[in-house]
Amino acid sequence: MAANVEIYIWSTCPYCIRAKSLLDRKGVDYTEYNLDSDEPGRAKMSKRANGNRSVPQIFINDQYIGGCDDIHALDRQGKLDPLLQSS
Repeated sequence: MAANVEIYIWSTCPYCIRAKSLLDRKGVDYTEYNLDSDEPGRAKMSKRANGNRSVPQIFINDQYIGGCDDIHALDRQGKLDPLLQSS
């Protein structure tokens, strides 16, 4: 069973687009939360992301992963695929 992947984004954010592109290349289904003009949604994301308010913020199976640089670093280290395959 595939992992539950969630990503908080702004529609025009280049880092969000880059992070989603990585997930798309891996064929991963994810739930996207668009925070354009959604301050309550951003507050919820920030609470889940240890106070971080920048986007994207990524969660895999409710585990906080971080942002764009973090998910790409996990991929380079070979640690992303195992996370994406766990349920």
